[in-house]
Amino acid sequence: MSRPGVDEKATDKRLVRSERVFQGKVWDVRRDTVDLGEGGTVERDVLAHPGAVGVVALDEQERVLLLRQYRHPVGAYLWEPPAGLLDVEGEDPLVSARRELWEETGYRAATWHVLVDFYNSPGGTNESFRCYLARGLERVPESERHQGEGEEVGMELAWLPLDEAVGRVLAGELHNPTGVSGLLAAWAARARGWQDLRAADAPWEWRVRPC
Repeated sequence: MSRPGVDEKATDKRLVRSERVFQGKVWDVRRDTVDLGEGGTVERDVLAHPGAVGVVALDEQERVLLLRQYRHPVGAYLWEPPAGLLDVEGEDPLVSARRELWEETGYRAATWHVLVDFYNSPGGTNESFRCYLARGLERVPESERHQGEGEEVGMELAWLPLDEAVGRVLAGELHNPTGVSGLLAAWAARARGWQDLRAADAPWEWRVRPC
């Protein structure tokens, strides 16, 4: 339910001009000229990102499945939920999330809901992120498991009780934004008896696609 004064509104009316200044393997950088009204006209560099999805996988004992993956930009191995880019043109985000869970952990899930949507760093990138809650987990047979590559090779998996995982977030021991947002959202949703969860195919009106 919206409240006066805190409604978020999307608009492209302030964009005067946009040009791509860098084309990368995964994402590009564009330079936008933006009309801020009384604030004048300014230039802002934007990392144009395809968006991503993540999965908080919760078992019957209310443990979450985390994986340890090397993240080169920060030079660290981070514990995080499975996640991946929305880099297949036209693919439904839920299909992407199911694939990421299977590829990175070797699990499938029978029940899916949307946990939380957010912009990862809206001051510099348009990356839209949707995090799902996956339950009813089933281990994929060995013959059907994905063979990882790059950072996926040798990833460790660990099960943590949800309460412990949230405690580690609050203690500053887990730093991946998917984990921070997704775990706290799952913890809050559980406290509400899971009543506020959105359907897995809920509209994603705030998703921004790179241009």
